[in-house]
Amino acid sequence: MISIDLNLVWTVINIIVLYFLLRHFLIGPVTAVMDRRRKIIEEGFQNAQAAQTEADRLKQEYESSLLGAKQESVKLIEDARKNAKAEYDRIVTEAEEKADHMLESAKESVRMEREQTMKELKSQIAGLAAASAAKMLAGQAGQEADRDAYDRFLKEAGEEDDNADR
Repeated sequence: MISIDLNLVWTVINIIVLYFLLRHFLIGPVTAVMDRRRKIIEEGFQNAQAAQTEADRLKQEYESSLLGAKQESVKLIEDARKNAKAEYDRIVTEAEEKADHMLESAKESVRMEREQTMKELKSQIAGLAAASAAKMLAGQAGQEADRDAYDRFLKEAGEEDDNADR
């Protein structure tokens, strides 16, 4: 049969005491350290997940604000182009109006000068005709006298015209 020896009992007691001591001083602290590390790692994963979610949210905000800024810049450029076109059209219209006004003014000035010149010429012709008529009546009669008077008239009219040109 099996005999229980006192050494066997002390060995079993030693193993049980060793088990409790190891459990209390070694396995317990190691398990606690492992549990703390597991919690730290889980918190790190949770923090990383929260940071990733926040980064995705900020990225969406950035992209939407960037899109809004692009649309705003396109609108500003389009408005600037419209304003520039309107200003260009206004300046061109104003310049055309000024040019038309200046042209009309010049035409009116030329017309008035032409009328003034015509009046002066009529006055000079009337004076020359009166002078030649007076010379003819003064005493010369005949065809040759008429020719001489006509030649003098043309000569005097030519001199008057040359004086008017200067």
